[in-house]
Amino acid sequence: MTDAPKPRLAVALKYEKPRAPRVIASGRGAIAEKIVDTAAANGVPVRENPELAEALAKLDIDQEIPENLYRAVAQVLAFLLRASGHLR
Repeated sequence: MTDAPKPRLAVALKYEKPRAPRVIASGRGAIAEKIVDTAAANGVPVRENPELAEALAKLDIDQEIPENLYRAVAQVLAFLLRASGHLR
């Protein structure tokens, strides 16, 4: 018996200083595809990190990320800032 692959998971974050980043969207399958498509349509780079996405998907919508995820999310934010040319 072969395990079926898990549907794609996507989590969108929003970061507004001075607050911690917060989850603004999360979903699997068709919802994940919509999150990724919306990001692409708005020029938002996407970073794949399945382990972090799983951890973030456990949070409620509009919940700030917990301290134990700060480092992992900071690495993603740095990637996004570099990709958008805001950080060199």
